[in-house]
Amino acid sequence: MKKLCFIAGCLSCSGGAFANIEKITVYGHRTGLIGESISASSGIIGQGEIENRPMLRSTELLELIPGMAVTQHSGSGKANQYFIRGFNLDHGTDFSTNIDGMPINMRSHGHGQGYTDLNFIIPETIATVSYQKGSYDAKQGDFSTAGSAYFHLTDNPKHQQLDFTIGEDNYLRAVALGSIPLGNSKLIGATEWQGYDGPWQDIKESVNKKNALLRLVNESKHGNLSISAMAYDNTWNSADQIPQRAVDQGIISSLGSLDTTLGGSSSRYSLSANWQNEHLTANAYVIDYKLNLYSNFSYFLNDPVNGDQFNQRDNRTVSGGAISYQFSDVLGSILLNHDVGVELRNDNIDNVGLYNTQSRNYLSTVREDRVDETSYAAYWQTQLTMSPQLEATVGVRYDYIDASVNSDNHLNSGDANDDLLGFKASLTYLFNENVAGYANWGQSFHSNDARGATIQQDPVTLAATDTVDLLVKSNGAELGMRYFDEKHFNFSAALWWLSLDSELLFVGDAGNTEASDASTRYGLELSAYYWLAETLSLDAEASFTHSRLDIDSQNDRIEGAVPVVASAGVNWHITEQWQTSLRLRHIGKRMLNDDGSQRSEPLTVVNGLVSYQHTHWKVGLELLNLFDSSDHDIDYYYASRLPTEPAGGIEDNHYHPIEPRTLRFNVSLLF
Repeated sequence: MKKLCFIAGCLSCSGGAFANIEKITVYGHRTGLIGESISASSGIIGQGEIENRPMLRSTELLELIPGMAVTQHSGSGKANQYFIRGFNLDHGTDFSTNIDGMPINMRSHGHGQGYTDLNFIIPETIATVSYQKGSYDAKQGDFSTAGSAYFHLTDNPKHQQLDFTIGEDNYLRAVALGSIPLGNSKLIGATEWQGYDGPWQDIKESVNKKNALLRLVNESKHGNLSISAMAYDNTWNSADQIPQRAVDQGIISSLGSLDTTLGGSSSRYSLSANWQNEHLTANAYVIDYKLNLYSNFSYFLNDPVNGDQFNQRDNRTVSGGAISYQFSDVLGSILLNHDVGVELRNDNIDNVGLYNTQSRNYLSTVREDRVDETSYAAYWQTQLTMSPQLEATVGVRYDYIDASVNSDNHLNSGDANDDLLGFKASLTYLFNENVAGYANWGQSFHSNDARGATIQQDPVTLAATDTVDLLVKSNGAELGMRYFDEKHFNFSAALWWLSLDSELLFVGDAGNTEASDASTRYGLELSAYYWLAETLSLDAEASFTHSRLDIDSQNDRIEGAVPVVASAGVNWHITEQWQTSLRLRHIGKRMLNDDGSQRSEPLTVVNGLVSYQHTHWKVGLELLNLFDSSDHDIDYYYASRLPTEPAGGIEDNHYHPIEPRTLRFNVSLLF
C-alpha cells in the first residue's frame, strides 16, 4: 500500500515510518488519498485552492472542508459560526483546530467553550489545511468530536508578493509576503492590514485588523526546524442579530441595529517552535491572548432601564508542547508502524469576566474569575500493514485535565479534575488502485468550561446550581469508500454515526453555551470532483444529517442542528492567464427550538471570481453574493424585549442577514 508524507506544511503520515521521505507540494485540493488516509472523510487543501476561492471573510477558510458551513452573527472581528455533521458548533465547540502545532480552540473562554477565532491567520501564509471528520486518529484530542483541521504554515512561498484589494463599503486589504535565504536557513515574513465599514444602515464596523508573521525555517540532514512568531490585533464595531418583529414593524431595516454601541477588540501574540527528523517530532508554544467584547441579544428584557448590554473579557496565556516518536517493527509478515506521543497544555487565565454595561460603560460585575487549567495527554497508535490490500490502525489515548477556579464569589471557587481513556480503530481495504473501502470507530470528547465544574451558586439569581462534568465523552463510527481516477473523476462517500454524552447548546439571551442532554446523530456525506478537461472542473459536496437528543419526549430536537449542507463549484481556466471560479453554498432549514415547530429558512448564496495572471502581476475581481440574496446567515429563537413591550418579553426569531452583493478588486505584484 502506497505511503506518502507531505513535508510541505509538516503533515506526516498517520503512524508511518520516515525512512523514505518524499516531498510533495500540495497546491490544489487533495481528496484522492487512496493508500494514504485511514478514512473516507479526510483530505488536504493546498494554497492553490485557497487563493482561488472567493471569500467574504478570510476566516471562511474552514469552508474549504466538504460539509463545513461558515457564517457570522456579529461583527467581522468576532469568531465565526461553524456548522458540520449536524452540529451548530457555535464558535468552535466539537471541532478542533490547530496551527503550526498550536491549539486554536480556547477552553473556559469568556464568550463560549472552544472559541475558535481564525482572524489571526493570513491565508497567503498557509501551505496546506489537512482535515479529518470524525475522531479516528489517536492524535485527535479535546474538541475533536465532529472532526479536526490542521493549518500548516508555508516553508516555501510560491511567490514574493504585494497584494492590494479594494471593495465596496470601504473594504481595504493589503498583504506583503516574502522570504530571504540565511545560509542554510530561510526567513519568511508576512504582514496584513484590513479595514472595512460593512453595509449596515446605522453603524460603521470600522474594522482595523493587523497581522504579522515572521518564520525561520532550517532544513538539514539532521532534521527540520521552524520557529514562528505571529501577531494579531483588531478592533471593530458590531451589527449583531436582530428580532424579526423589529423589522416587520419598521423600527429598523434588515441592515439596522437596536444597539449601535456593540463591538470589541482582540489580540493574539504567539511564539512556537517545531522540530522533525526521521523518527522524532516535537513542538512548543506560548500564546498571549485577549478579548474585550460587547453584546446585547435581549435588549431590555433583564434591565428595562439600562438595557441588557454586557461585556465579556478574556485575558490569558496559553503554553504547552508535544513530542512524538515514530518507529517500525515487524510481527511475522505484518509491518507495524508505531506512533507514540505525549502532550501538555496550560491555560493561565488572569481574568475571564462578565459585566453589565450601557453604551460600553461599566455598570456592574456579574462574575469575575481567574482560572488555571492544565491538560496532559498520552497516546499510542499502531498501523498494521497485513497485505498490499489490507491495513488496520489501532490506537489508545489518555487525557487528564486539572482546573482551579478562583471566583469573586467564594462559593464558585474550587478545584476540579477529570480523565478519559479513549480507543480508536480503523480498517482500510484497497480493492484496486482506484477504489478503497474504510471502516472506522473512535472515542473522543470535549471539555466543559471549568467554571461550570466548580459552580455552586448562580451569579445572577443566587440560586443553588448543579455542576457539570469537566470532560464529556463521545463515540463515533463511519463506513466509507473512495474512487479516484487522476484524469477524470474523484468520488467519496461516508455513512457515519455519532453519540455525545452531553450536548453544548447556545443560549441566545446569555450569549454563551450551556450543557444539555445526551445526543445522537447519523448522516451521509458525498463528495464528487470531475475534470471535464485540463482547463475545466466541476465539484459538488453534500451532507445529510439526522440529529436528536436522547430523551423520551417530543422535545428532542437539537437547537441549531442543520440537516443539509451542500456546495458546488465550477473552475475554468479559459486560457493560461484567465481563470474563473463560481461557487454555490446551501445550508438547509435549521432547528430553532426543541419541539421542531420553529425552523429557519434555508440559506443559499453564490460567489464568483475572475482573474488574469501574467508573469509578475495578477488582477482579480470578486463578486460576492452574486444574486443579492437576502437570506439569513444565522437564526436563533428566544425571548427578547423592546422598550414598549411586556416585561416578560416576546419569543421571536432573531437573525443576522448575509451581506448584500458586493464587488472587490484585487491587484497582486509577484516576484
